[in-house]
Amino acid sequence: MSRLVLWVLNSPTAPMLALLDQLPAETHIVTGDSEQAFATAPPPDVLFLGFGQGGLAQRLWDRAQHAKWVHSLAAGLENVLFPALVESPAPMTNSKGIFARSLGEFTIAAALFFAKDFRRMIRSQEAGKWDPFDVEELHGKTLGIVGYGGIGREAAKRAVAMGMRVIALRRNPSTSAGDSLVSESHGPDGLDKLLTASDYVLVSAPNTPATRGLIGEPQLRAMKKTAVLINVGRGPVVVEHALIRALQEGWIRGAALDVFDIEPLPAGHPFYRLPNVLLSPHCADHTPGWLDEAMQFFVENFHRFSRGEPLLNIVDKHAGY
Repeated sequence: MSRLVLWVLNSPTAPMLALLDQLPAETHIVTGDSEQAFATAPPPDVLFLGFGQGGLAQRLWDRAQHAKWVHSLAAGLENVLFPALVESPAPMTNSKGIFARSLGEFTIAAALFFAKDFRRMIRSQEAGKWDPFDVEELHGKTLGIVGYGGIGREAAKRAVAMGMRVIALRRNPSTSAGDSLVSESHGPDGLDKLLTASDYVLVSAPNTPATRGLIGEPQLRAMKKTAVLINVGRGPVVVEHALIRALQEGWIRGAALDVFDIEPLPAGHPFYRLPNVLLSPHCADHTPGWLDEAMQFFVENFHRFSRGEPLLNIVDKHAGY
């Protein structure tokens, strides 16, 4: 393949970009986070979209529309996709699965937080109070996973190791056939069944027209009063005002949240003061080197592209993930 032109829509000072040194020496790389940075650049063969660069990509699309491959550093695509890109014949890839291990661990940490009532332990410790109480086990409990993709499977691995039972919900449940981690697998019409059976409900679905508002008041009321909702997917998949009411009125036991409708979460938001909420500021997957891992995946995919090999992590642009 002849020399490839790569446009990197990202701050040029980002340390992770040092990994681009691994690309073939003849690669023509143009990096920037403004339209001016690409004003005289030759049209790209490959378009790399850093976090928050969907708007810039759209503004540059007239010149980039013949790219042969588009990659999103983010796993979620709701802020990246625009109609012309969706309709483009260029395949698109993302960082799906790169951050799954850490989010799987967060899921179990959140479940343990409620099962062992760590908040009560911390409160008693800070008060200098000896306060013995009974705790729960995860063993024998059921984890329902709404959106059984890479994150869901990493959570399932850890849940099964703890002796939990796993119920999965995904668009095509037949793809879970033979999956030893899953006791039951349902399509979208099985959501209510999953919710009523689960002690912990993990939401790891992407934000698409089909999933936005998927968990609202009827679904929260269908959950057990002792159940905990864990959202590591996208905030808008859960109807926020309904969740606040559910937590305030005790429809469910609690929630562990890593994603929100508006980020950063505004000062004074009810989630900050609700005692039955474990709040993570969308950093549950921010492990040391997490950006380098995502960039290394792109570099390896670039080598596949340059050799004419199939790309990894091709997304369905029309479905949104």
